[in-house]
Amino acid sequence: MNNLSKGLLALFFIFLSGGLQAQRIRITEGTLEDFRKEKSVNVEFTYDNMRVGKFDKEADYVASKKEEYNKKEPGRGDTWANSWVSDRAYRFEPKFNELFQKYSELSPKKDARFTLIFHTTSTEPGFNVGVWKKNAEIDAEVWIVETSNRDHILAKIQVQKAPGRSFWGADFDTGERLAEAYAAAGKALGKFLKG
Repeated sequence: MNNLSKGLLALFFIFLSGGLQAQRIRITEGTLEDFRKEKSVNVEFTYDNMRVGKFDKEADYVASKKEEYNKKEPGRGDTWANSWVSDRAYRFEPKFNELFQKYSELSPKKDARFTLIFHTTSTEPGFNVGVWKKNAEIDAEVWIVETSNRDHILAKIQVQKAPGRSFWGADFDTGERLAEAYAAAGKALGKFLKG
């Protein structure tokens, strides 16, 4: 192996190790003792007051990106802004639910005894420009509440650094990277709740 190959290999491992951050899940309040007896759960998602990248307010991020894309190509920013919102129902939530159900072994049911509210608090969209990339990642607060009495909170759980990346490098689309972050969160949370 020549020096150039060794250098490129070392650089690859530096980028790889820099991009790997462990997802963390922990209970911040309450207990899961009663919940772990359940066979079904209602799952809901919220995105209120979400931070995005360096922006404290999602609306500021969307306005900035929309303007940037529209300057490059008229209408592209408007299309992007619509996808930013519609991807939640069509990509992120289904990915989360698929893996959450698989690993928690809980079936979805609107009138289940408990509702799991997955509130995304922070989104890092990441980027992939071919030679340089930053993985997407989400943070969330999860509340498990009694479905018939939402004021009765059984537990609060924090999900940190759910990674959104593709090992094949085909994650040039923001929605694809974020869908993978929701998939990772669903899998890890499902395992965590199953105990």
